[in-house]
Amino acid sequence: LRFSCRVWGGLVQAGGSLRLSCAASGGTAYMYAVGWFRQAPGEARNLIAAVSWSGDNTWYSDSVKGRFTVSKNSGEYTVYLHMNNLQPEDAAVYYCAARITSFHEYLYVRESDYRYWGKGTLVTVSS
Repeated sequence: LRFSCRVWGGLVQAGGSLRLSCAASGGTAYMYAVGWFRQAPGEARNLIAAVSWSGDNTWYSDSVKGRFTVSKNSGEYTVYLHMNNLQPEDAAVYYCAARITSFHEYLYVRESDYRYWGKGTLVTVSS
């Protein structure tokens, strides 16, 4: 199972929006839950959003709740992170990660739960 991450929008000004996508390949026969993480310079990597295989259950960290939305297109095996009202403190390397699961509705909130990782994508927010 492999993941690739893409970002649309590039550099964004504060208050702007970006969309990240995480596409799965090589393992489309599996059900998987997805998490979005980010790591700012000098800081630890943290989970900011998670979604179940069904897409019906989501979780957000307090830092992004109300501004970021995760959605899942199971038909395309793609997960999106829609980021609105971006602020300079959102600048970081963003990662998607996945865990194969047997549960449609379960989501995972620990980094150690995730086995498959996409390449990081840099998000830059200018003030």
